[in-house]
Amino acid sequence: MADMKLTKIALVLFSCIGAFVLSQNDSSLLPCGGDYCLSSLYGCVNDHLTQISSPSPAQTSSSPIPGNYGPSCPGPPTIQYLTDPPYINYFYSDCNVQAQAVVTSPLSDNNLSIIGPRLIIAWPAGNSGVCAFLAPQNGVNGSLGIELVNSTAGQALAPVYVPANGSSEYPRVGVSGTVRFNSSATLTVPLLGSIRTIRDFTEGPSLLVPEIQNAIQFSSTSDGGVTMSRMWLDNITITDLAFIPQTSSGAGNLTIGNQTVNFTAGDYTFYADFNYPQLTQLNAFTVLNSASQDLITQQPDQTTSLQFLSYTEKLLAGAWRFLTYFGRDSMIAALLLQPVLSDQAIEAVIEAVLERINSTDGSVCHEETIGDYATYLNLMMNITSTAPSYSYVMIDTDYYIPILMDRYFLSPGSSNTNRAATVLNITAGTINPANKNLTYAQLALLNAEELMAIAGQYAAQGNQTIDNLAYLKSDQIVGQWRDSTYGIGGGRVPFDVNTGLMPAALRSISALSAAGIYENHSSDWPALAANYAQIWEDTTLDFFSVTIPATEAQSRLETYIQRASFPGPNQTDLIDGDVHFNAVALDGNNELAQVQVMNTDDCFRLFLLNTTNQIQLTAFVNQTATNIQRTFPAGLLTDVGMLVANPAYGLQDVYAENFTTSAYHGTVVWSWPMAMMAQGLELQLSRCNISTSTMIPDFCSDSVVYNNVKKGYNTLWDTIEANSAHLSTEVWSWIYQDGGFVFTELGTLPPAPGTSATESDIRQLWSLTFLAVTRDQGLM
Repeated sequence: MADMKLTKIALVLFSCIGAFVLSQNDSSLLPCGGDYCLSSLYGCVNDHLTQISSPSPAQTSSSPIPGNYGPSCPGPPTIQYLTDPPYINYFYSDCNVQAQAVVTSPLSDNNLSIIGPRLIIAWPAGNSGVCAFLAPQNGVNGSLGIELVNSTAGQALAPVYVPANGSSEYPRVGVSGTVRFNSSATLTVPLLGSIRTIRDFTEGPSLLVPEIQNAIQFSSTSDGGVTMSRMWLDNITITDLAFIPQTSSGAGNLTIGNQTVNFTAGDYTFYADFNYPQLTQLNAFTVLNSASQDLITQQPDQTTSLQFLSYTEKLLAGAWRFLTYFGRDSMIAALLLQPVLSDQAIEAVIEAVLERINSTDGSVCHEETIGDYATYLNLMMNITSTAPSYSYVMIDTDYYIPILMDRYFLSPGSSNTNRAATVLNITAGTINPANKNLTYAQLALLNAEELMAIAGQYAAQGNQTIDNLAYLKSDQIVGQWRDSTYGIGGGRVPFDVNTGLMPAALRSISALSAAGIYENHSSDWPALAANYAQIWEDTTLDFFSVTIPATEAQSRLETYIQRASFPGPNQTDLIDGDVHFNAVALDGNNELAQVQVMNTDDCFRLFLLNTTNQIQLTAFVNQTATNIQRTFPAGLLTDVGMLVANPAYGLQDVYAENFTTSAYHGTVVWSWPMAMMAQGLELQLSRCNISTSTMIPDFCSDSVVYNNVKKGYNTLWDTIEANSAHLSTEVWSWIYQDGGFVFTELGTLPPAPGTSATESDIRQLWSLTFLAVTRDQGLM
């Protein structure tokens, strides 16, 4: 990459941007070894730059951050710049620190009631970060623009490193840069500590926690700057955020108010750092397998993002909002990325999941709470502890781990079976103290026993009823990937878990037990789990099946566009027969027996299973392909991608009210379901080429159905390729104008009723799966 050819000083110490943006005759610049840096921040020893030391943040100083180079790294840092206005993202990684900076600078056409200027610095370590909310001093929303200087040159961030001292076991690490305000600004609210705290403020009712907020100390520096410093609730970790006016042309000045900071227009050097144990990042060469190394040069954007989210301890869900472990996200990503991931990366996912399993019931952790936020939650329960906590509210997460273990350890043609013993013999407790002295094998067995118990109740003779399906936990309104308030319309029985994940997990338990993975079950579970799987595969779809006669379907579309104020065509001309789809859930809000929302969750069954009920399979693949090809609101297709939900066929008003273009799981586009759907359709079509004729599905010889599935596959890939610029982001939405669907950032739209505004991560782990999922040119 071209950035790697810059000089070491330019790469390692961004505060030397003075050499690029200021005149070398400026008295504020210090010449050192052929480079020029800010003399207020650096000294020069033997032609080597050193940062100037200072007293603690509570005292007046010429610079808020002491430090020096820090341990040398084996290679240059990894720098990435990603723009998705109004959000501009900068990434910096080296062997000492990994960080993401997000600048939000509102655009003229943004909804200024929900989009405001801010600066976020996020660190994967501890899921930590800082956020500075800003406002124009003239009071005119939208008039304040902020930017990081030299961002497009790839030099927006540089490391901060302060060696550990007697008061801290860990060095202070972070990033620095230069921020520019186009007009006078006020830092109205600083948040220092946890990304969860920042998320709660931005996505919730904007409440401040006194125990956290009141601990922020403001102090001035002798060079006209300000340091905001906060001791975490652990009484050990300190987070700092500092701003210093640059003493050059375009320099501003600042004053400290009552827990606020006022800036004049100009440039300011900022620092953000903390002393907390860091993760060990996998680089692009170690996160990808040997056969996939070419991707580093072919798709540098995606592989660089994958590197930022990949660590030996775990893979992270997304940047910036989910920079920590999420079980479902990492396992879906690993399943889709398996053809290109290294063994080390896949094992990092498996080990992270097994480490966090609930040893009391075998359930899998959905999300971990770590760092400052973990201490806060403990204090709320009158517990003085920094111990992490783990959420087990989701039910779908339990089913992925046997599937992933099966596909990795028992992968045909690999030697990974030998790796199973090594991984499963690891003793837990290093991350999750509750599992101390348990092996990963024991924890995996607990999970499998849980699933077999749930499955057996439904599979028993005469028990194939709705009451015996897999339900959300009784005290939860969410439980699978559509984990927002109205994600499955209040449903208690999710489609994906019952018709896809359960039978797939049972198939994997059968295979794993036959391979001796589950102790003492190598003789009974192979046949029993396979029998359970067959019953779940063959009998659960009928509960969710929705059929709407053609004339009724057309009438519902006409009603929907009025309810939803959809300005586009109703697409009734696309309805040439009865409409078939599967309800997203059963037992929903407003006494809905079925939540009749057309959706993309057919992808689980296509990707995870090779079902053998021929009549059912033919109808299933045919209706899935048809719904993909029909333009919304008749189907799921739009110019910006495949929608994850289409409520147009629901009779009640609640469908149009809750499944909107601004709802997190509404009429929006997610990247990974398109990847799983594309891969699932390809896998089903590939069954038509099996050499054993008795195993070829019946739909392969039905030319109408086969060609429809093939057309659906290509229609999907056409919209995927047309939206390649967005595929690595988490979720996006649209507005309808000029006769088409136009891409729009989800976070810029007013929130759905009863919900808060939700923005999308610029990079999401499972949205990088198109590194492995590619179009089969032979099917075009």
